[in-house]
Amino acid sequence: MPIRVHPDIAKLVPYSPGKPLDELERELGIGGAVKLASNENPLGPSPEALAALDEGKATLHLYPDGGAHHLTRALADRWKVSGDQVVVGNGSDEIISLLVKTFMSPGEEAVMADHTFVMYRLAVAGGHGVCVEVPLNDWRHDLPAMARAVTGRTRLVFVCNPNNPTGTMVTRDEVREFMAAVPDHVIVVFDEAYYEYVRDPQYPDALEYVRQNRPVVVLRTFSKIYGLAGLRIGYGLTTPEIAGYLHRVRNPFNANTLAQVAARAALGDERHVAASRALNEAEMVSVDNGLRALGLAPLPSQANFLYFDTHRDGRAVFDRLLQEGVIVRHIAGSMLRVTIGRPEENRRFLTALGRLLEALPVDKDSR
Repeated sequence: MPIRVHPDIAKLVPYSPGKPLDELERELGIGGAVKLASNENPLGPSPEALAALDEGKATLHLYPDGGAHHLTRALADRWKVSGDQVVVGNGSDEIISLLVKTFMSPGEEAVMADHTFVMYRLAVAGGHGVCVEVPLNDWRHDLPAMARAVTGRTRLVFVCNPNNPTGTMVTRDEVREFMAAVPDHVIVVFDEAYYEYVRDPQYPDALEYVRQNRPVVVLRTFSKIYGLAGLRIGYGLTTPEIAGYLHRVRNPFNANTLAQVAARAALGDERHVAASRALNEAEMVSVDNGLRALGLAPLPSQANFLYFDTHRDGRAVFDRLLQEGVIVRHIAGSMLRVTIGRPEENRRFLTALGRLLEALPVDKDSR
């Protein structure tokens, strides 16, 4: 008898993380490959986080602190909320799944952009919900259209700000108008994974709505500027009521010991955050200029990556770069996303891209 599986699960396409760097080098017979695909911090973790990891090894025979007490207290102090407003997760991805599991029933709706972080779609579809996808407007979230898409069956709205994969953001005034239009039965999730990289003074303070006790969740992560992607730890800031429900369905010991101690140490290492931000800002200009010199026009980004149209078969460009030992992310059609790396990594990417663009025909319809 064949295995029975729900149609919502059967039609999902698994997330493709790509091969490990060492395996790719072995297969291609190359060395020194450059990974610019996953928006990781090229400086790596904070030295203080690494020191905390060394100390934390002594208690690995014990279960983690199931309530992430010390990290929760540090986050509450940092963001001026109470401890019962903090939810720590195995990456912010876990909190996205918890939100769907907690607040959506089969057939209910979640509103999101049509070109945004893929985990919203996977979590909602995996929870037998309905994804209502609203097209971007000029590569940005169309908040008025998203507000109009809300119905009585809507339970969640996801706003990725800055947006992944485009790097674009919505402003304080746009969010204020949006929040005035969204009914109170809807939980608005502001995913701010790239919060620490933002430079635009018009970036909204989403925590303002949490402090007003609105049904809002602000997601942050230690995977990006803090350089702890391999430990998988993120967090949500929300109302005590929403946090309380999430804790009811959260698996015990979901954040491991090393992730907790490293995150707490990284949170206090302002010097490392400042250095990471400075590198990103300087190299963002360099890569942007380099792409424009090649006749390409990347979108303005408030994150640590650039999104651009190759005007060619994007998969072919991705594959050619892979053969050169440069790993980027092919998103769709002619569009690629490249993480901002160290100067030498960025130069290698631009050199390889320039060489192969000359060899590939322009495809005006590839996007």
